[in-house]
Amino acid sequence: MLKALYLQAMYDLSDPGLEAALLDRVSFRRFCDWGLSEATPDETTLCRFRQAAAEMGVIERAFAAVNGQLEARGLILKRGTLMDATLVAARHNRPKMKDGPGAGVAREPDANWTRKNGKYHFGYKIHVGMDQGSGLVRSAVMTPAKTADIAMADRLIVGDEKAVYGDKAYSKKTLNRALKARGAKARIAYRRHKSEAVLDRWKKRRNDLIARIRAPVEGVFSQAKRFYGLGRARCHTLACNQGRALAALTIFNLKRAVKLTYA
Repeated sequence: MLKALYLQAMYDLSDPGLEAALLDRVSFRRFCDWGLSEATPDETTLCRFRQAAAEMGVIERAFAAVNGQLEARGLILKRGTLMDATLVAARHNRPKMKDGPGAGVAREPDANWTRKNGKYHFGYKIHVGMDQGSGLVRSAVMTPAKTADIAMADRLIVGDEKAVYGDKAYSKKTLNRALKARGAKARIAYRRHKSEAVLDRWKKRRNDLIARIRAPVEGVFSQAKRFYGLGRARCHTLACNQGRALAALTIFNLKRAVKLTYA
């Protein structure tokens, strides 16, 4: 059943689509260790299993286990962690503005509002920590959209990296001090203070260098949305949506590991 969830994530299938594929494709059945004569779980069973696996942390532990194997093979470099986050639209259409600010959807209670670049978004946010150099995702967490990026920094930092890179959303003195105490270099972009009309030239130069190094993390979000359907949520709960995201990122890491091994 867990293998079926990875197939679902890899091919961006709905529950009915996964059921149909398991009935039709011999390769899917062989991967899941189901014989041709065995019964196939229906879409309701698949949905309930995914929800239970997400709530019990099974998919999260599987993600960590796969990363442990990648680390044992020497594919995770630990030179640095690139932190970033991206927005994911809610499963349901966002409430109309006439319903009032902060209005939600009863069937999707974990989704909420945030504002970015002058536009309002309703849904969730995926926070990711990528290994510098290898491009493998070492940490990931999904939250309601209004959650600040800095609030998830501790969950993205693994602890064995030599440096941590982030944009100005992660600019906070307490984080810099914590990284210094751990022996990691804080490569966090400067945020312009109210007392500054513009950033000093050397601060802007430093921000540009940090942005150049952390740019590869955007590739994770691009692939997650284009290939694995993470541009929009499929489930009603945060736990289930996070499980689906972690399954997709596990597939991303495995495909990336093949490239790193045989390149």
